[in-house]
Amino acid sequence: MEPKLTYKNGLKGGIPIALGYFAVSFAFGVSVVSQGLPWFIATIMSFTNLTSAGQFAGAAVILASGTVFEVLLTQIVINARYFLMGVTLSQRLDEKVTLFDRFLISYGITDEIFGVAASQKQPITKEFMYGLILLPLISWTLGTLTGAIAGNFLPKIVLDSLSIALYAMFIAIVIPAGLQNKKVFIVVAISIALSCLFYFTPYLNKVSAGIAYIICAVVASVIGAIFFPIKDDDNTEKEAENG
Repeated sequence: MEPKLTYKNGLKGGIPIALGYFAVSFAFGVSVVSQGLPWFIATIMSFTNLTSAGQFAGAAVILASGTVFEVLLTQIVINARYFLMGVTLSQRLDEKVTLFDRFLISYGITDEIFGVAASQKQPITKEFMYGLILLPLISWTLGTLTGAIAGNFLPKIVLDSLSIALYAMFIAIVIPAGLQNKKVFIVVAISIALSCLFYFTPYLNKVSAGIAYIICAVVASVIGAIFFPIKDDDNTEKEAENG
């Protein structure tokens, strides 16, 4: 039987995420403050949201003098994929994780944190999740604050380079899991193909990015569940072998 996931394991898993988050949130801070958003508002957004696409979109609506309803609708659409991640991750949590802990953990779910947590073979403990969330949260918030204070003196090419860091980091999490498991690789490939379809196909490329993400994730997940289900008997056999 594999050892129980600890707080230290979570901290270790969060280090590479934190490094990538600092670069992206730094770019966010520089960008929105240079457009007129107060530095403390940008910092509070990062501390309370933990979502790059959602924050950039939300800041754009705020700077355009949009309504609260428009901001809420934008966030729901863009971040709806976290509903799916939360439901999926809740099935992997240790049975001792309370409802209160689940609410706190849901606050820290991001693409990368979900990727690391979901790749664990053992039941996911609250200690592991708190450790996994802590460093990325601190890095994301401090990165925004640092970028906001730095202002807009950095050249555009540097900002563009920083914005790529998040995608590179997510690829580094997904690809190894896909290479180790053929079923995961197929589901990831389906998701990528659907994403390309939405991006390059006329009319479909008019669909908002948030909705396209949701459709790609749902369709790929459904295909994976239908054609590559994880059977309870298989899990029981693996546990017997490990035990």
